[in-house]
Amino acid sequence: MIKISVDNKEIEAKEGANLLKTCLLNDIYIPNLCYLDTLEHPPASCRLCFVEIEGRHGPVPSCQIEVFENMVVKTDTPAVRRLQRTALELLLSVHHVDCGHCPANKKCELQRIARFLKVGLKPKRLEGFLKDQETMDDHPFLNHHPNRCVLCGKCIYVCREAHGTPLMDFADRGFKTLIRFYGGKGSNPFPCNQCRRCIEICPVGAISAKGQTETAKS
Repeated sequence: MIKISVDNKEIEAKEGANLLKTCLLNDIYIPNLCYLDTLEHPPASCRLCFVEIEGRHGPVPSCQIEVFENMVVKTDTPAVRRLQRTALELLLSVHHVDCGHCPANKKCELQRIARFLKVGLKPKRLEGFLKDQETMDDHPFLNHHPNRCVLCGKCIYVCREAHGTPLMDFADRGFKTLIRFYGGKGSNPFPCNQCRRCIEICPVGAISAKGQTETAKS
């Protein structure tokens, strides 16, 4: 075990461990959406888990950093918070904020991050840009809500993990990027009715089971 300093707090960690995971395990919260501790190569696509490390130039995504002896980390600098708030505002500008009708209400990661960063869920600095289709219902068991999706990729990863090949993937590009479903092979091309891992892993309620109520429970 080695010792590192995070926000002037000395903690122990295994050398080479993931920095974001190490911080979270030691009750040091760093905003994040796309990180899974079973991912060998975290994508750092949400651009939220920035920290500053002594000796390195500028903020870096903590999900892609391995800890080393005597590492000094700052998670709450002005540069870090500026990047995190900008990333969150960009996500919210393409997010349909309708918490009262979302099953993720009160357990939504966007809500948690917005509270932590003191950012309103409807920022006025950026113009909103929503996709034309609110719900995609062409899957036999699932609905996808593109204007809730934060494109974290967690659903794709757990789908691949469960079935050997993902039955969903990113489609299109830029502001038009969304999740598309694909049937598998064999006698049960859509095992999703029994699996539901994509629903459970989604941090914002963007995937739901057909017939699931859309009104959030208080």
